[in-house]
Formats: sequence, structure tokens, C-alpha cells
Amino acid sequence: MRCVYLENLVRDARDPGTLGRFWAAALGLTELTDEPDGYEARLPFDDHFLDLCFQRVDDPSPAPNRLHLDLRGGEAQQEVVDRLLRLGAVRADIGQGDVPWTVLADPEGEAFCVMEDRPAYRHGGPLAGLPLDSADPERDAAFWAAVSGWVRVEGTPGVPSLRHPSGTGPLLELCREPAPKGAGKNRLHLDLRAEPSDPAGRVLALGATLVADPPLPWTIYADPSGNEFCVLDARS
Repeated sequence: MRCVYLENLVRDARDPGTLGRFWAAALGLTELTDEPDGYEARLPFDDHFLDLCFQRVDDPSPAPNRLHLDLRGGEAQQEVVDRLLRLGAVRADIGQGDVPWTVLADPEGEAFCVMEDRPAYRHGGPLAGLPLDSADPERDAAFWAAVSGWVRVEGTPGVPSLRHPSGTGPLLELCREPAPKGAGKNRLHLDLRAEPSDPAGRVLALGATLVADPPLPWTIYADPSGNEFCVLDARS
């Protein structure tokens, strides 16, 4: 299994349209679809893209989320925070204490961060990072590099980080989990796109666990730390 990009970030939402339009405005995305049960918008780069997809789930999992969004604030951090508050975000306290980033929550209560200036975030666009909880960050960095085609880069010291091989886009940051994954799916997950040449089952050989193979054009897996992700069928 090799994909040259992570194709989608998929978020469970009670109101996909309202939440999707918030994030489209927050990140400057290009709207793709706006339907009652789903909203999609695109974050383009020179030679790849990342789609943010919001799917209707009437009762999203109450389990602690293990993947969240870090937005680039940089030298304009306070201006970015102020703009997000005007768009409908609210300040959030998740026990972060005295930190140089600002924690906000989106209109459905999901926490995200607006980051201070860091060299590793200066080429990622408005979406700086995708911190993912991991029981073994080095192991999981190797797993995600193998399945996604993303490459190891310098990020936050002590946090294994991957980025698209073009050197653009957000970092996928493997962060030491505060607790093992419990029951309940992640409300935000990653989608990978299979290539036609990929042999069936290779993702399992790399360390994934099969979660479900529904009669749909994707298969649901979990990474070695239990985080769900989907592999979309190859395009014909």
C-alpha cells in the first residue's frame, strides 16, 4: 500500500453544512459539495490536495478524540484567533495550562489549536499539523510513512513527524497518547486512496487491523494504536 497523499480528513458532524462552512472559512478552502448529509471542501497545494469531508452522524462518539487540527498562527497568531472567534469559534480549556498556543473549539465543540510561530509550520499553509495520539510514536511514524508515502521531516522536537514528499502541506505528528484508545470511534479520521498496483491486504501486512469491509468503495482499518482510517478503492 502506497498513496502519494492522504486524500481526506473526515469529520463526524451533527450538522455537516454549518460545520463545514465554518472550516471552509477558517482555512480558506474551496467548496466542493454542500448537501444535507455531507459537505466537502478542498485545501489545494501545487501538486496535491487535502479534502475536508463532513459526514452526518446524529450521535457522534463521546470518546476522547485522538486526532485534531493545529492551525498556523505564526506571527499573526492573535489576528488568526480573533478572526476564528468572529467566525463562530469559542475559547476552550482542555487543561492546557500556560502554553504558547491558543485552544479554541469549533461550532460543534471540537477543540483545535492556533499555533505560535514554529519553523516546521511555515510551509504547511493554513493547516499546520495533524497531531495523532500514538502508543508508540516511532513505530506508528514508520507505519504511516509506509502506507501514505509521506516522508519523515523535522518537526517539534521529540515528536516524529511526516509530510507530503513535496514538502508542502500539514505535518502528521505522532504524539504520545495520554491513555490507550478506549471504546468509541474517533470523530475525525484519515482517508487514504489506494493505487491500482497495490496488492490487496498489504496494509494489513504493514501492521493495520481490519475493522470493517462494508459493501462500499472503501475499507475501514485501524493503525497499530487503534486509530481508525479508511482506504478508498483505487480510481479506475
